[in-house]
Amino acid sequence: MKAARIHRFGPPAVIVVDDLPRPTPGVDQVSVCVASAGVGPWDALIRENKSAVNAPLPLILGSDLSGVVEAVGPGVAQFRPGDEIYGVTNPQFIGAYAELALASANMIARKPALLSFREAASAPVVAVTAWQMLFDYAKASFGQSVLILGAGGNVGAYAVQLASQAGLHVYATASVDDAPRVQSLGAEAVIDYKQTRFEAVVPMVDIVLDMVGGETRERSFKIIKTGGILVSVVSEPRLDPSRLTNARAVFFLVEVTTERLDKLADMFNHGKLTPHVGTVLPLEQVRKAHEMLAGAPHQPGKIVLSLSDKM
Repeated sequence: MKAARIHRFGPPAVIVVDDLPRPTPGVDQVSVCVASAGVGPWDALIRENKSAVNAPLPLILGSDLSGVVEAVGPGVAQFRPGDEIYGVTNPQFIGAYAELALASANMIARKPALLSFREAASAPVVAVTAWQMLFDYAKASFGQSVLILGAGGNVGAYAVQLASQAGLHVYATASVDDAPRVQSLGAEAVIDYKQTRFEAVVPMVDIVLDMVGGETRERSFKIIKTGGILVSVVSEPRLDPSRLTNARAVFFLVEVTTERLDKLADMFNHGKLTPHVGTVLPLEQVRKAHEMLAGAPHQPGKIVLSLSDKM
């Protein structure tokens, strides 16, 4: 089988497509005939040796995937060969850029029926991240207000949809180009972050979801209500404690589980969530995909590798 992996850390040029033996699933694993694999910033961090992953080299990159179960390992009763699935590979977020990938059974779920394989592969990490930010950490509830920093990105777009569906008042920052789409997803107001300081126009909010960090995140504390919360996926907030007396700040790393994927699949199947696939490339152009992560031009939305034209 073909797989994209690295033998040393470095720029996109270190990625090579190798021919490897077919993997055999171990305990609580399934092997997946991969239809599509999502490409995310965390893949670049692993490639550059800037993440917490400590797997030995060489390693196959990629975490998000969709495809068809080929075989199940010992202890797996919830899936069988032929099941269409989506999710991630394992807690280390590696192994998906391959024609056959091994995935932990508790980190995949049945693919949403209304999504294509490409759409399904674009969703797991970013959609689960948005879900956890809003519901697991912010404990969002109907009628509350939320400011979403970086709503034009992949996580931000899901956060807007989930917050709107839950009956929150949604304020968002985005570029002028992204603003129409962000508003169509459910934001009541979209602030052009290049032209307007959001704290001058956004009322006090219960929740801030941070996909930006830095000075933008620091300014957001000015408009969090007493008892409110900021949830960040960028970094641990390091601010003057005196500025945090009326609000909490939380940083977390995403945890993709079957339960969360099932909840999101139900929303996809009822038309409550819309995926956003950007540029689609074959596995052979994986270096180009990583150049796009670094800023090379590409279509808005999640970059996806297509590994099979038959699914």
